[in-house]
Amino acid sequence: MSRLELTVRLRRGAFELDVAIVSQARALAVFGPSGAGKSTLLALLHGQWRPQAGRIVVGGRVLVDVAAGLWVPPQERRIGVVFQDALLLPHLNVRQNLLYGARRGAWWRRGSTAGLSDVVDLLGLEGLLQRQPQGLSGGERQRVAIGRALLSSPDLLVFDEPLSSLDYERRREIMPFIVRLRDAGRVPIVYVSHAVDEVSRLADEVLILEQGRVLAQGQPGEVMALAGRNSMAGQFGAVSVLDVIVKAHDEHYGLTQLEHPAGWIAIPGEVGRPGEVHRLLVRATDVALAVSRPRDVSFRSMLIGRIRQVELTEGPIARVDISLHGHGRLVALVTRKALDDLGLREGDEVHALLKATALDERSLAYAPRVR
Repeated sequence: MSRLELTVRLRRGAFELDVAIVSQARALAVFGPSGAGKSTLLALLHGQWRPQAGRIVVGGRVLVDVAAGLWVPPQERRIGVVFQDALLLPHLNVRQNLLYGARRGAWWRRGSTAGLSDVVDLLGLEGLLQRQPQGLSGGERQRVAIGRALLSSPDLLVFDEPLSSLDYERRREIMPFIVRLRDAGRVPIVYVSHAVDEVSRLADEVLILEQGRVLAQGQPGEVMALAGRNSMAGQFGAVSVLDVIVKAHDEHYGLTQLEHPAGWIAIPGEVGRPGEVHRLLVRATDVALAVSRPRDVSFRSMLIGRIRQVELTEGPIARVDISLHGHGRLVALVTRKALDDLGLREGDEVHALLKATALDERSLAYAPRVR
């Protein structure tokens, strides 16, 4: 995969971004709350702003080196950008909008990473080519914007919260096409979002920004548990990302059984095919803890692990970080009183109970691997 190196510092008013990032991921997700510096990072990458110090290198090509006085202007960087608003040209139809991207790419360099027919097939645009932008849905417009960016022959595709203006159904419509683009492997992706479901589904690697600094970088299952831990509001939004395998479908009860080395999980509905690997999003507020295997309870999903860290706050809530047997991390939020009543401490083995009704197909993201 193409290597991305970004070591930059920029101060704008009271805010300072100071990061050092190296990644070779097919899809690097930049995640964090509003004001963390996500958009600032992208603005430096595609040339909207100049850093006060540092270097930016994409695929071995140096775009910025402040110390050496090197600055490649935005139009020569070969970076395709997809914004929240598709920004299609209203007087051109879909085909013409796509070819506008190809014309822009032609003078950057000879050759193309993808032709028009390839992009049309990849993004499912066959029936839209003669339509005008104003007659498209939000998801369709974003697919055209992605195609236009891809046809500009980029070395890197950058997505700046491309689904944030779409409703849930439109997001579900377009995400499979972005996943397909990632899996095609032609152009590496940097994907900025504050939506945990998008990040967990798409990313090979996640970078968490907080207050202009890198909080963590690594596999989604390892680093997503760290997000939001610095505020009470963020803690209640904490999630874990687990790799699970579809084991079987229970047609009688309408459940799908998922397998993890630490235990079993049942979710409503028929999801995936046996042997497929999925990512499961588990909210910390949907996890209960027990010191031993419980009996006579409604919970049917249980994972076993060992407490790696307990974080106490001044309020009534404790955050429990669990290393699951086999692999993965799970975060649970419980009251401090419950923690004391159970006598749980760091290093103890614990049974984590998951509420099945809090998990459904929206909690799953297909990872294209078969065991």
